[in-house]
Formats: sequence, C-alpha cells, structure tokens
Amino acid sequence: MAFYPQLIIDALKNVRYPGNGKNLVDNEMLEDNIRIEGNKISFSLIFEKPTDPFIKSVVKAAEQAILTYVSETVDIKGNISVKTKQSPKPEPEKHLSQVKNIIGISSGKGGVGKSTVASNLAVALAKLGYKVGLLDADIHGPSAPKMFGLEDYRPLVEKISDRDLISPAEKYGVKVLSIGFFVDPDTALLWRGSMASNALKQLITDGDWGELDYFLIDMPPGTSDIHLTLIQSLGITGTVIVSTPQEVALADARKGIQMFMNDKVNVPVLGLVENMAWFTPAELPQNKYYIFGKEGCKKLAETLNVPLLGQIPIVQSICEGGDSGTPISTNSHSLVALSFIDLAKEVVEQIDIRNTTLPPTQRVEIKK
Repeated sequence: MAFYPQLIIDALKNVRYPGNGKNLVDNEMLEDNIRIEGNKISFSLIFEKPTDPFIKSVVKAAEQAILTYVSETVDIKGNISVKTKQSPKPEPEKHLSQVKNIIGISSGKGGVGKSTVASNLAVALAKLGYKVGLLDADIHGPSAPKMFGLEDYRPLVEKISDRDLISPAEKYGVKVLSIGFFVDPDTALLWRGSMASNALKQLITDGDWGELDYFLIDMPPGTSDIHLTLIQSLGITGTVIVSTPQEVALADARKGIQMFMNDKVNVPVLGLVENMAWFTPAELPQNKYYIFGKEGCKKLAETLNVPLLGQIPIVQSICEGGDSGTPISTNSHSLVALSFIDLAKEVVEQIDIRNTTLPPTQRVEIKK
C-alpha cells in the first residue's frame, strides 16, 4: 500500500496541542520533512521549548493518529523526532564527566524538610541498585554530616591521575561531601556569595566522585546566586522541589519552580514532593491529621502542570533517623521507607520520560 504525505498531514489535523487547542498542522508544529520509506513513516514535530510539558503526550497522540487514520500496519513508533524553536543553552563546562544524571533538590523556603528528603532519596536510590552521590550545597545549614552520622569525618586528599582529589565519605551506598566536613559546626559561616560559590565549585570539580548514576545536590533554600552558580557550572538533568502543603510554603515553592522554568535558566522540574503531608499517630494507624493543610502540593502541581512525585507523612521515626545519623530509608521494614523508595522510582521514571524527548545520542541508560 502506498502512503502519501497528504495522508499524514490530514491525520495530524486530528491531534490538538493542549497548550492552545489548535491542531498540529494549523499550529505549524509539523516540519516539512515527512519521509516515507516503504512501510516506515518519519517526520519531526516542532515545540516552542525543550521543557514543554506536553511533548510526550503529543508525540504519542500523533503516533496513534497515524495508525488510526493512515494504516495500522505503518511503522511509526519511535520515528517522530522532536525539535524546538528555542535556542539550546550553551553547554556548560563538563565537570562530572562520569555522572549520568545531576538532580537538584530545592525548596522555596527553609524548614520544609528538603535535606531530609534529599538524604533519604539518595539512600533509596542506592537501595534500588544505583551508584549515588550527594553534595550538601546548603552552605549556611549543612545537614548531611548529622543525617549520615559523619560529624567526625574529615575528607582526605588523594592524588589520582596527577590530580589532588577530595575523597567523599561513603555510607549507606552513597558518596557524600559537605561543606560541614570542613568547618566548625558550632561557628556561624560568615561567607559572601562568591566565597560560598567557589567552595561549592571546588567540592564539585575536585571531588573524587567517580562513576555515578545519580548525583544529588541538596541546594540552599530560596533562590540565590548559589543556585545560578550550580546551574551554570553543571548540566543539571532536572530539579525536585520540596514543600509542605502550607500556603506560605507553597507561595515560595511556586517562586522556586518559576526560577527553574525561566527561559534564561531553563532547567526541567521533575516534580514536587509534599513533605509533612499528614500526621498519623502510631496508636491510630488509619487516621490522618492534615496539620499543615491538605494536598496543597498536589493542587500546585496540577496548576503548574508538573508531576507530584510523592507525599511523605510526619512520622517521629523520620526525625529520629535524621538525628541519629540513620536515615529512615535504611529501614527495610518501615512503611515510610517504602514511601521514599516509591519517590526514588518516580524520579527515575521522570528522567526516563525526559530521555524519550532527547536524541538517542543524548539519552542515558536507565536501570529497571
């Protein structure tokens, strides 16, 4: 059976772009490069920017339209490429050449449990079999030494391939470096932004991180020049935003999300984590008390069209684990630990989805 370009065009008129309701043809999203080779059909769709949240769903809808309106025997799966009008960001200097994915863990304000989520997410990813590193970049409130029970750890410098590299601590399957390893924990750190940024750059570039599947960065709360330094220095795969369901926290979380989605920053937001989502007393395991409000992050995620990666309850054992240097994710029998395992799987899934929108040469292999 012979296929003609006009058949493809007519089929794609049945697919609407959710952003404005227009079909792909009228929206000028179909590039004039339809290729037909026997039973194989391929073409490109053009989106405004690489972080467009509708890329995956539109590509799937276009594939289905071809199969429905052209022929069920057409070879179309995986043959629709994605292009963007927005000029790509200049590639940052590659510091972590052996790291597959760099994930920023961020929050709009302090006190929402960002470092707790970062530490437990790192341990959960390691339990799933990934090679994981964690950089505690919260300069003025480093938490990793306490949460990993590494308060007395002092990194050594080793010469590797003619370079003096800082050896991270390794615990629970996670490589950890923190500014807290180098300063007095009882003394306030009076550093200007440039000093803090330079210190972090050194931990990144001079750390002996080796091969990693995931490199997590526990960022300072808010939006600052440190964030911009990290973004400009590293090719960040995406960010995870942590917030409580409280309105005052959500307002700041919204600002953080907008910073990463700004055209000049353009870092994908992998999703939101709702921490302290509810309280369940041990003696009443079926009850949920919404101390900070109910499903605030879920509603914000729906409003901004970003995934809700998970909801973590308030549980005493989470606090106790962080204070004792044993993250709750290390406890295989804890229901809360399973929540962090599920969160880790969701983060992996979001990166997998992101990879489907990239050219094959830029994708990374995801373990299953």
